[in-house]
Amino acid sequence: MGKKDARLTFGQNFVCGGFAGVTSRTITSPLDVVKILAQVGTKDSEGGFLASFGNIYRNEGLKAFWKGNGIACVRLFPYSAIQFAAFNKLKESFSDENGNLTASKALLAGSMGGVTATVAVYPTDMVKTRLTVQHGTDAAKAKYKGIGHAFKTIAKEEGVSAFYKALAPSILGVIPFAGGTFMAYEVLGMLWQRPKSELGPAIQFANGCMAGAFAQTFSFPFDTIRKKMQAQSKLVGDAKMVQADVQFSGTFDCFRQTVKQKGILGMWRGTTANLAKVAPYAGLMFFAFEASKRYFLYKNGFTTSPFKEVHAAGVDQGMKPHELKAWLAAKEE
Repeated sequence: MGKKDARLTFGQNFVCGGFAGVTSRTITSPLDVVKILAQVGTKDSEGGFLASFGNIYRNEGLKAFWKGNGIACVRLFPYSAIQFAAFNKLKESFSDENGNLTASKALLAGSMGGVTATVAVYPTDMVKTRLTVQHGTDAAKAKYKGIGHAFKTIAKEEGVSAFYKALAPSILGVIPFAGGTFMAYEVLGMLWQRPKSELGPAIQFANGCMAGAFAQTFSFPFDTIRKKMQAQSKLVGDAKMVQADVQFSGTFDCFRQTVKQKGILGMWRGTTANLAKVAPYAGLMFFAFEASKRYFLYKNGFTTSPFKEVHAAGVDQGMKPHELKAWLAAKEE
């Protein structure tokens, strides 16, 4: 294009981001469940990555692999929507006249978008973790009966502050993860020397997979601590089934106790499951974002197809949606 890309409105970027998050999360939910159980240290995860699938299926059935997916999607739509919308807004400000970002500015924009989204939707992530690690085939014995009941019960028994447990490591973790993911995706996209919307689905998916795997590997210890702190509660059912595998009194003590009892590699427990999940998750997320973006470009009149970027004849791709609308209206007069 050669110019800053402002062809979508803030609201359209918001919807594209939300759709991307929900789509990728639902498809990769089984891997996310196995990853969380491995991080928290429950019995189902003791046999390793592959054995966990069999253990979970035998104990709770197929539906267990989508346990917590409802609250995850409730969280992920606004999270991904805010993250992508904020990133693209910041990208407009930080990019050069050709619409390109330096690696450092992409890292900054991605980090800022991630932190904003994390703070906004953090309570739903905490509830998702509680629902995921809550075990027991007898639903009548479950501490939480659903999303709404979990919110009410936690607020009543532990206070509103419980919804922000482990927020500090979450913010520390999202800075390298969100920043690293968007930085890697932008850098990989520039290597093709074409707009990302013009790249094929396979390339978009591969770029997203590599970007997510790169970022998650370095931020994984923070995610492990966050999951252990969120899962810790004396009020959730059978303590042996749902408590984290180390006891701690706070964020830094959780780091210390985990390393002391599990070794430094304990900070990366669940990495296999996580990389198997995060690579396709990130790939699907960016692919879904670019696909929904193409739909809105077509809807706005910039392209002639919702499936691939074929520029409309005579349309300046550097215009904003309202500018194109006014230009088309004047042309018809």
